[in-house]
Amino acid sequence: MHVQDSHWSSASALTSGGIVSAATGNGRGDASRTTPLRVDAQRNLEHVLRAAREVFGELGYGAPMEDVARRARVGVGTVYRRFPSKDVLVRRIAEEETSRLTDQARAALGQEDEPWSALSRFLRTSVASGAGRLLPPQVLRVSVADDGSEGTVFDEARVPQQRTQPGSGELRLVPEGASGVSAEDDTGAGALLDVVGQLVERARAAGELRPDVSVSDVLLVIATAAPSLPDAAQQAAASARLLDILLEGLRSRPA
Repeated sequence: MHVQDSHWSSASALTSGGIVSAATGNGRGDASRTTPLRVDAQRNLEHVLRAAREVFGELGYGAPMEDVARRARVGVGTVYRRFPSKDVLVRRIAEEETSRLTDQARAALGQEDEPWSALSRFLRTSVASGAGRLLPPQVLRVSVADDGSEGTVFDEARVPQQRTQPGSGELRLVPEGASGVSAEDDTGAGALLDVVGQLVERARAAGELRPDVSVSDVLLVIATAAPSLPDAAQQAAASARLLDILLEGLRSRPA
């Protein structure tokens, strides 16, 4: 897993149309953000976003902007005109990925009657889309529980129905308000964690999921089961095989 959060904490605001401009000293920064893109500029933006998803998916969020520009076949200046800092581009990609995963989880929750089928469908859909390589850092950041002392207590309000056992060494998502996670970041992540929490709790209540499996475990499965291989067919086969093994590890077994 290559997700990194060193380029995450100071991103500038994004507009709903996806146009980002650095504010300038002459006060015209706000006006520039609302200017419609020309057809060629819009095409360049789409190329940059596609390239960023590919590059960050392969190399992690630590990949340089030059790699994104090279993959998009545009000059690095073109990338910076759309995204004045790397932080802004990283935020844009991760927000889109979080939204896509949330939609996939809601679809599984609403369209599958069987709890295990809903959870496994979400995992298979997410892994097949390569989602794990682009999950945002605040979703994947985890800490290891120790003796339940302050700083390691899990905030259950953050993920409804999430069960933890102090002292068990269970991987936990870092509570809301952790360093480097802004309110804007947390909004999208919170929606994802909430719906995945519902999938987990349903499967656990039905006795089909191991009682010690947490929401963070499910998200780590998505991240782990999405390897980046040079051959697309091999990558798909490897992802499917690894996910089959991981799913077996999540299921409860008769005593």
